[in-house]
Amino acid sequence: MRKLFISLYVVILAVSSSFAQELGELSVQKIMRDPAWIGHSPEDFYWGENSSQLFFNWNPDNNPEDSLYSYVFSKDEIIPISHQQEMSFPDRNGVYNKARTEKLFTRNGNLFIANIDLGKKDIVIETSKRISNAGFLSNEEEIFYVIDNNIFVWEMNTGKTRQLIEFSKEAKPKEKSDKKSDKEEWLNNQQLELFSVLKERNEKDQKSEEYKENIKSKGIPTVYLDGKRLIESSISPDGNYVIYRLYISPNGDDNTIVPDYVTETGYTKDLDARSKVGGDQAYMELGVFNLNTRENSIVNIDKVEGLSQIPEFWSDYPERKKEDFESRKMIFQSPLFSDDGKYTVIDARATDNKDRWLFLLNPETAELKLIDRQRDEAWIAGPGVGYLWGGSTKGFLADNETLYFKSEESGYSHLYSVDLSKSKKNTKQLTKGNFEIYDVNLSNDKSHFYFLANPESPGIRNLYKIPVDGGEMEQITTDKGGMEYALSPDESKIALRKSTANQPWELYVMDNESNAEAKRITNSISEEFQSYKWKTPEYITFEAEDGAEVHARLYKPEGGGNGKPAVIFVHGAGYLQNAHRWWSSYFREYMFHNLLADNGYTVLDIDYRGSAGYGRDWRTGIYRHMGGKDLSDQVDGAKYLVNELEVDGDNIGIYGGSYGGFITLMALFNVAETFKSGAALRSVTDWAHYNHGYTSNILNTPVEDPIAYERSSPIYFAEGLEGNLLMCHGMVDTNVHFQDVVRLSQRLIELGKENWEMALYPVESHGFVEPSSWTDEYRRIFELFEDTLKE
Repeated sequence: MRKLFISLYVVILAVSSSFAQELGELSVQKIMRDPAWIGHSPEDFYWGENSSQLFFNWNPDNNPEDSLYSYVFSKDEIIPISHQQEMSFPDRNGVYNKARTEKLFTRNGNLFIANIDLGKKDIVIETSKRISNAGFLSNEEEIFYVIDNNIFVWEMNTGKTRQLIEFSKEAKPKEKSDKKSDKEEWLNNQQLELFSVLKERNEKDQKSEEYKENIKSKGIPTVYLDGKRLIESSISPDGNYVIYRLYISPNGDDNTIVPDYVTETGYTKDLDARSKVGGDQAYMELGVFNLNTRENSIVNIDKVEGLSQIPEFWSDYPERKKEDFESRKMIFQSPLFSDDGKYTVIDARATDNKDRWLFLLNPETAELKLIDRQRDEAWIAGPGVGYLWGGSTKGFLADNETLYFKSEESGYSHLYSVDLSKSKKNTKQLTKGNFEIYDVNLSNDKSHFYFLANPESPGIRNLYKIPVDGGEMEQITTDKGGMEYALSPDESKIALRKSTANQPWELYVMDNESNAEAKRITNSISEEFQSYKWKTPEYITFEAEDGAEVHARLYKPEGGGNGKPAVIFVHGAGYLQNAHRWWSSYFREYMFHNLLADNGYTVLDIDYRGSAGYGRDWRTGIYRHMGGKDLSDQVDGAKYLVNELEVDGDNIGIYGGSYGGFITLMALFNVAETFKSGAALRSVTDWAHYNHGYTSNILNTPVEDPIAYERSSPIYFAEGLEGNLLMCHGMVDTNVHFQDVVRLSQRLIELGKENWEMALYPVESHGFVEPSSWTDEYRRIFELFEDTLKE
C-alpha cells in the first residue's frame, strides 16, 4: 500500500510538472512574476584571445546569479567556467601592443601583462592602490600606468619604475621675497664687507640653496591644482607630455533629499539625491605639462570659434541685451593620440551642449586648432556622437594622419574622416543615407569599418562593413530583428546576440562572410514562456498632422478593433526606440499588450517625436516644447485607430512610465476629448524639478527659458483633467522624485478634481524591482481600462 502511495505521488508530481510548463490564459499575476520564469538570456559576450572560445554570462539553471560560460568551437559545446578558471585568463578589457602579442590589463587594482601566444600572464605591479589607464609607450619598451592620477613608467627590460609627475590639491607655495629696502641692502653689504666670517657663511648658504634647487629640478615635478579636482591624466605616446583634465564645480549645489520610510532599522533614512535643473554648472579646464621643460600650461579657450554665440531662443526675450550673454565654459573628453604620437585630438563641448568641437592640440604651445565644429541650436547628440559628458566614436586610421569620427551633419549619425596632415579642411562623409549607424569598430588591419545600421527600416538592424575611404556598404547579415555583434580576434568569425519582437535574446556564431549561416548556440527560454503564442506586432506607419511619417507597433484583438476600445502605450526616456523588431527592454509591457489584445483591446506603441533611430530632426523635434509634437503624435495615432481600424473613439486609454507618464498627464490635461482614461507611472510633473543634464538639453534652464518650461510641464495644465487618471509612483524614486506627484496631487486637490487616484510603492525607486509591486501596478492599470473603457 505504501509503495502504491509513493507511485501515485510521483505520477501526480509528473502531471503537475507538465501542467506547470503550460502558461495558459494570460493574467497580470502570471506575466508580472520574477522575469526568471521567462528564462535567462546570455549577456556580456566576448571572445577569448585565440578565437577558439566565446565567453558569456548565462544562467540556464535559474541560479540566484548569472555565471560565466564558454562555447568551445572544437567541441561544439558549452561549458561552465569556474571563478578560478576565469582568473587564469586575461581580462576581457585591456590594451594590446602593436603586434597584438602582448596585452596589458588591470584586475583587482593590480597591473598584469599577458603573452597571447604562450597563453600566460604575469603581474607587473601589485599595490594596495588602484591602478588605471595603463598602456604601452610608442617605443614599446616602457609601460605607463596611473595611480591616484599620478603617472608612473615601468621599464620592461630593467624592471625599474619611476614616477613622472605628482599632482597636489594644494595651491602653489608662495616664493619668499628677498627684496630688501635700500636701507636694509646698505646695512647687509656693510656687514659682509666688515666681517669675513659673515661673508663666508653667506657664500656657503647660497651654494647650499643652489644645490637644493638643482636636486629639486631633477626630482619628481609637482603640479599644484589649487583645490581643483583632477579627474584624469594621460601621457602622450612619446612620453614627453602629460595632458590632464580639471573639474571645477561651483559651490552651493543644492542636492535634494528622498526619505526612505521602509528600512531594516525601522528608522526613516534620508537618501541624498540629485539637484534640480539650472544654476551654475560644473565645467573643465585642460592642462598640459611638458616633462622635458617642466612647463605647465592651462589651455586658453578665449578664441574658440562660436564659444560666445548667442542661442536663437534668446530672440523670444527681447528685453535681453547682447552684453547680458556670458561666454560659455567647456567640457573636455579624454585626449586621443595617434599611435606615433604626432597628433593629439581633443573632443570638447560647450556647457550648454549646443556645440561640439574637435581640436588638434599642440602640446608644446598648449594651443588648439579647429578640426570640426558641430552646432545644434537644440542639443548635440546622436549614436556615436555622444552627450555632454559621454564618450564618442573616433580614432585614427593606419596612416596615423586620418581621423575618423561620427557626426549628425547630414541629419543622421554617420561616419566622417579628415586628413590632419592637410592644411585645408577636407572632411569626407563615408556613410550616407537616411538611416543611422551604430557600434562602429575598425578592423585589425584598419582597412574596413564594421557597424550596425538600419537602412532597410528604422526598426531593423544588420551588420555591415565598408572600406575606410568610403564606398559601397557590404551587408553581412540579413535578419529582420535586432542584434549585437563581436568579431573574433583573428576576425574569421562573428558572434551575434539576436532577438525578434516575440523571442528574447540568444547567442549565435557565424563565419565572417556575407550571408553566412548563423548557428544558434544557446537555448535559454523556458517551456512555459514558449507554450503561449506571443503576438508579433504589426509594424505600421501613419501620417502626423505636420505630414511626418510616424512608426509604431500595433497589436490587434481577435476579430479586429471595430467598435472596441483601444490603448496607446508611450515608452519612456524620450530618446528611446520601441517600435523596433527585436526583444524590447519593455518586455513586461509587451506581455501586457498581449493580455490587452486577448481582452479585446487594440494597442498602439508609437515611436513619437524625440525617439531614437530616426535621425537628428526627429530626435530634436521636442526642443523647447515637450508635450508638443510628441503629444500630437499620440493624438494622430488615436485618429489612425479610429479612421483605419474603426476602434471606439470614445473609449481610448493611454499609459506609460517616466517620460511616458509625463505624456499621459499632458494627454489627459490637454486633449481630454481624445483620451478617456490614463495611467501615469513615475511621471515628471514639472520639468523645473528634474535633473540638469537631461532637461537643460531640451528646455534650456528655467531662468533662461521660462516659456519652454511653462508650456512643457503638466502641473500648469492640471485644470484640464476630465477623464480618469491613475498615478503610480515609487516613494524612494531618486530619479523622478516622489515630490513630483505629491505637488501635482496638491494641485488637483486645490482644483477640486475627483476622478483621479494615486498608488504609492514605499520600497520602489524609479525602476521597480519587486514582482509584487509590478503586479499591483499593472492590476490597477488593467482594472482602470476594464472599468472605464468598456461600457
